Amino acid sequence: MIRLHEIIRGCRDCDLCTTRRRVVPGEGAANASVMFVGEAPGAREDVEGRPFCGPAGQLLDELLASIGLPRESVYITNIVKCRPPNNRVPRPDEVAACTQFLKIQIGLIAPKVLCTLGGPALKTLSGEARAMGEWHGRSERRKRYVLCPLYHPAAALHQPSLRETLFEDFGRLGHYLEEHT
Repeated sequence: MIRLHEIIRGCRDCDLCTTRRRVVPGEGAANASVMFVGEAPGAREDVEGRPFCGPAGQLLDELLASIGLPRESVYITNIVKCRPPNNRVPRPDEVAACTQFLKIQIGLIAPKVLCTLGGPALKTLSGEARAMGEWHGRSERRKRYVLCPLYHPAAALHQPSLRETLFEDFGRLGHYLEEHT
């Protein structure tokens, strides 16, 4: 994984390399049974080079703690590894440039459960444009893992009414993990 992170840090396959401060490859347990994939690094992540270390990351930590899952025991990454300017949604060419790295990360980690955080991550990993309102909190068996779509923690920061939904979905995730891992 260290070698892959070095390769990701040297990537210049899209224009995001010209505006980033730091690449954010991902972090966590190399043998994690649960992997979380978000959309893109934010401002704080761009400074620190770590995924989910800003306000959305603080909520993610709270969600993980609510089901007794230490952050160190999971792997956390994003579909793109560099911050898009002004936190805009990553363009298709940027997602395409990073998808190779995400696929390798998934292959190396070999998670039993892969949780997408938000619609862009779900679309990238399912290949379908699905509405989060319909798919959040459900699980779907794939060839190598169970896909669990979840709202992105940032969504609950912008729409406080989603906070309870996120905790409920994480509660279902916790029950699933108790039964299957």
